[in-house]
Amino acid sequence: MPETTIQKGQEIELTIDSLAYGGRGVSKVDGYVIFVKNSIPGQKVKALIYRKKKGYAEARPLEVLEESPHIVSAPCEHFAYCGGCTFQQLDYAEQVHQKKQHVEDLFRRQAGIADFAIDEVIPAEKQFNYRNKMEFSFSNRRWTLPDESDETERSFALGLHVPRRYDKILDINNCHIQPELGNEILNTVKTKARELKLKPYDVKTHIGFLRHLVLRFGHNTGDVMVNFVTSYENPELIKPLADHIHAQFPQVTSIINNINTKKADIAFGEYETLLYGEPTITEKMGDLTFEISANSFFQTNTKQGANIYQAVLEGAKLTGKENVYDLYCGTGSISLFLAKNAKEVHGFELITSAVEDATRNAMTNLITNVRFHKANLDFFFKKGKSHKDLSVPDVIVIDPPRAGMHKDMVNALPRFDAKRLVYVSCNPTTQSRDVALLIENGYGLKKLTMVDMFPHTPHIETVGILEKN
Repeated sequence: MPETTIQKGQEIELTIDSLAYGGRGVSKVDGYVIFVKNSIPGQKVKALIYRKKKGYAEARPLEVLEESPHIVSAPCEHFAYCGGCTFQQLDYAEQVHQKKQHVEDLFRRQAGIADFAIDEVIPAEKQFNYRNKMEFSFSNRRWTLPDESDETERSFALGLHVPRRYDKILDINNCHIQPELGNEILNTVKTKARELKLKPYDVKTHIGFLRHLVLRFGHNTGDVMVNFVTSYENPELIKPLADHIHAQFPQVTSIINNINTKKADIAFGEYETLLYGEPTITEKMGDLTFEISANSFFQTNTKQGANIYQAVLEGAKLTGKENVYDLYCGTGSISLFLAKNAKEVHGFELITSAVEDATRNAMTNLITNVRFHKANLDFFFKKGKSHKDLSVPDVIVIDPPRAGMHKDMVNALPRFDAKRLVYVSCNPTTQSRDVALLIENGYGLKKLTMVDMFPHTPHIETVGILEKN
């Protein structure tokens, strides 16, 4: 580890070389790493060191001395405060380049996995208005901006969390990564909820009614779901708001009320009631049709989701004779996508509503060689529940949450002796960790494909192909 004379409180000129995961700029002084907030590659800045650790320091820019050739104007009025689209001021080609560099560094340098092929990133054709799901939070603790007056109402907000503040919500007028219709609904809900004097939920006192507004869109069907998450069930309170949305937006096909009585601040209810229309929305991907309920997982970028599934299909190398396991299958989209090229597919998922959606989606698409099972994969196979009635898998697809696989699941996988693993991930950090363990257990990483699901954010989806040595 290089020695350094860098000190806390020091002002220093730095050249930003790259981006770290999460979006902070990276600069090096004699090999010593300094992470710089709100900076992009190519900038030369005067910065203040506000934190020093053994292996690195953190700084914030005081002045831009030389601008980056990659800078663009961020269109979002909330960019400086939101923290969601941290790459908006970086041109898209450079965003894609930085994401690829980050993934390569994670796998080759940090995880020590060197011998594998890496594809170019599949970029997003649509860099704005691409999300088919958005979650907004109600709050009685609005984050006020520096240019807002002291008279600004602080007791009501509908928007997104301020970075690192669970209790503060930035009031959002226009989110550029959701469809324009979503912004119209967002602002109409905000205005009407205030008019009806509906109380936002307080995450500290746990008093209040409105918790979240969740919007889902069928990009290829036109279906729209509005989901109000409340702290308790009260039809007299929520119905006037739902009726207003129904009247103002006839294109909305589903209005749901999820009831979350727990203290956990999640947009997921213990149960739900249907206020208007259908209990699900439909979406098409390729030649398949999916029914999606309020709480079920579906790829958030429909177009790029199709590209991920194509990468999975190509990596699985199915001939029609293989038995396939799809772990963390959600609403069964990958399972159904693979079914036409497989002998049999078994999907495993924890959330009951998702298993129900997946089963219904199989029936909707007239697919008969797929079965779905409710299973907690943290320990399902550890306890020997490979089930004698299930075929031994030739290919296993894994698409875990951001935390990656539980260690017991990682250790269980090699026991199936599948010839090929296809690992889909929204977090290359945990994926590289899991892949390194799988390599220790007899698999080799052959190829890594990257799909930019979320332009203007640090996030990227990766598809790793592993084969039995």
